[in-house]
Amino acid sequence: MSNKPAITVTRLDMQRLEQMLDNLADYDAAAEALEAELARANFVGHTEIANNIVTMNSKAHFYEDCSAKDYQLTLAYPEQGGKDGHVSILAPIGMALLGLSVGQSIDWQTPKGKTLKLTLKHVEYQPEAHGEFTL
Repeated sequence: MSNKPAITVTRLDMQRLEQMLDNLADYDAAAEALEAELARANFVGHTEIANNIVTMNSKAHFYEDCSAKDYQLTLAYPEQGGKDGHVSILAPIGMALLGLSVGQSIDWQTPKGKTLKLTLKHVEYQPEAHGEFTL
């Protein structure tokens, strides 16, 4: 991803993600990439996060700029990734979505090598906005 906008992550998500990384059986390039994303994030308390920012377990609606194709994904922990519209935080698109706010765009390289520009249209569901801090 060549386009890296500023991101905001809750301290609670950061703690949970660091614990997940510590417990991985295979600490690979994806884990290193997630560590790099966390290192560049701005952190806020889980009750202070704006409701237009993608946090863990958020359902995001975004579109691809060239084709205007819409996507809806829920940012999930690895065990939920790939299930029913959920994308793992360890997948490149998952890492790219973490901390993104409405209106921001990212460049995402598809598994086939094509680069797409994705823009976050809206956060349909964010646990913190609903007072759900245990997901």
